[in-house]
Amino acid sequence: MNVKRSEPSRPLSAKNWVPDQPGAWAMALLPALAGMVVGGFDAGRLWLTGAWLLCYCVQFTAARWLRSRFQRRYLPPVLTYTALLAVAGVPLLAMHPLILVWAPLYVACAGVSFLGAWLRRERSLWANAAAVIATSMMAYVVYAFDDPDLLGRTSMGLVLAGMFALTQFGSVLYVKTMIRERRNNRYLAASWIWHAALLALACTISGGTLPLPIIATALLLRAVAMPLLGRRIRIKPIVVGLLEMVFSVTVCVYAPFCAPWISAALTF
Repeated sequence: MNVKRSEPSRPLSAKNWVPDQPGAWAMALLPALAGMVVGGFDAGRLWLTGAWLLCYCVQFTAARWLRSRFQRRYLPPVLTYTALLAVAGVPLLAMHPLILVWAPLYVACAGVSFLGAWLRRERSLWANAAAVIATSMMAYVVYAFDDPDLLGRTSMGLVLAGMFALTQFGSVLYVKTMIRERRNNRYLAASWIWHAALLALACTISGGTLPLPIIATALLLRAVAMPLLGRRIRIKPIVVGLLEMVFSVTVCVYAPFCAPWISAALTF
């Protein structure tokens, strides 16, 4: 009887350990940095941001493991990042237990993300929306870090998170029109409508005194022009990702300056 030998597992590449998409790193990190700018740079917020990046790495590697239906070759990164997160996160929670107020939100976002990975639909709009909510709310979480008067920071925190959520979900729609849904007119229309609404909102709340309409106009122009250009010539995904990183950094730079004014305007 011939016994079929199992093939040795292929070694994992670097991209199975670390997300290789610059736009994804920008979406994960920049809201937290904006929250730190508004809330103040200190050891606690830096610690929290580092723990959040480890959470992102756990989510990324665990999603790969779930998608593979628990193949053992994908398990080492999950265990490694989980251990690092425990080392960084358990003392943080012990010293700053108020962070746990955010636990239900992030458990829900993680559940949606892992469900998307299990169903192999992690790039669906509902899975993308969960990721956008999780990353954008980090602006609020870092800004309000360890403050018992959480309600007192609600207005500013929601404005910060909302700015990132609106622009990041617009980025999700736009990137789909450039890569996976490059010739899908429904996605193209959805992206154009989203960015046009974003521009209208920016003009309404800015009162003509802030750079928000300029940024929103630039986002709309790239959402219109780039997909049309991409139907004529092939634009590499790395170019799309780097361009989005530039826009994400721009939003991050201006968000801390715009948020206080918008928060005050909405309060009154």
